[in-house]
Amino acid sequence: MNPYLYVFLISMLPFIELRGAIPVGVLVLHLNPYLVFVVAVLGNMVLVPIFLLFLKDIERFLRKYPWAEKKMDWLFERTRRKSSESVRKWEYLALIIFVGIPLPGTGAWTGSLIAYLFGFEVKRAFVVIFMGVLMAGVIVMTATLGVNIFVP
Repeated sequence: MNPYLYVFLISMLPFIELRGAIPVGVLVLHLNPYLVFVVAVLGNMVLVPIFLLFLKDIERFLRKYPWAEKKMDWLFERTRRKSSESVRKWEYLALIIFVGIPLPGTGAWTGSLIAYLFGFEVKRAFVVIFMGVLMAGVIVMTATLGVNIFVP
């Protein structure tokens, strides 16, 4: 399998996203950092439009199942609680920062969920999440290349 496909697939995974894909691509697979960046960003963003456009339908479908409804209630409440104050105050700027700072539990997946839960306009939310993913990618790549200096 093409090693760039690994990077693409890793960057699609929830909670890992490009935060894990970039270091794997550069440090483990020894790929071109510029191509890794582009592939990781694309992989991280590929599902965002689907989430933004169809999360309401997905939610409606999953709520038919009690086990899924319970998990969704927990996830939605947790997301609202963790992001409510800053998102209500700063809206799209808070979303960029939330997605762009590469910490556990942040990223494009959670950013899409926040945009859905707070009723953000889909096109603007997509652009803002993309900007946050680019920001996170630059931060992760900088950290990765800084680490790479010390790796033989």
